[in-house]
Amino acid sequence: MGKDMSALPRTMLITLWAKAKETGMKRPLLKDPKAVKMMKAIDYDFSTFEGCWKSQVGVAIRSMILDRETKRFLRNYPNGTVVELGAGLSSRMERLGKNSAWWYDLDLPEGIETRRRFFRETDSRRFIARSVFDFSWMDEVETRNEPVLFIAEGLLMYFPEEKVRSLLVELANRFPKGEMLLESTAPCVVGKARWHDSLSKIDETPEFLWGPEDPGTMASWSRSIEVAGKWNFYDYGGSRWRWMRAFKYIPKLKRMTSCHIVRLRFKPESTERRRNV
Repeated sequence: MGKDMSALPRTMLITLWAKAKETGMKRPLLKDPKAVKMMKAIDYDFSTFEGCWKSQVGVAIRSMILDRETKRFLRNYPNGTVVELGAGLSSRMERLGKNSAWWYDLDLPEGIETRRRFFRETDSRRFIARSVFDFSWMDEVETRNEPVLFIAEGLLMYFPEEKVRSLLVELANRFPKGEMLLESTAPCVVGKARWHDSLSKIDETPEFLWGPEDPGTMASWSRSIEVAGKWNFYDYGGSRWRWMRAFKYIPKLKRMTSCHIVRLRFKPESTERRRNV
């Protein structure tokens, strides 16, 4: 593949590199052979990221948790629907194996253009080329009267809280009985992307705009949003965190430096609640 990177956001490359590198480790947190193949096919100097161990561990952990929780959803709803928001070059469907769920991969047009180089659409896997904040994409998601799982990996931290809130409230209203898995980044990195170990190495560094101290506050955004689970990255990886392991035992540092995967459940408002609004 040539070195025309115009349609390939650099953040996509960081995630791809992290998963490919994890696959080659002795005791990997996850294996992603598709990521290895894609990285080899892209003409880019991935050695740029070699010293970015914090990003690499974080991506591996978040992907491991998201895979596990997606498997849980599919066990409960084998005919459900999965929508990956800001899909990038995610190969989650390939990692989890063949199933009867419907999948939608949503990304900006340039992201979907890149996806088409490595993935193909089928009757049960469709691509949507649109901004996640252009809510018209929701009209294209067929639920087949089954719950929908939305996944936002490495996405929402680049937008202000009011936009994140508008998205989640709209999803809760449009897809009652649905679920969402999202990554909530550490509060300490908000506004400081230029010092981030991997983002600082790419051109036009995007900024972190959202990272709540308590991800549970999302439940206050709507009566239809329930926080059903959250997982702290420091609880996984052990010695892979090196000197940062100590942060887990210092409450203030843990609160300010922790990333989480958060599971939301969307529930329809009761008739009584709507009457009292």
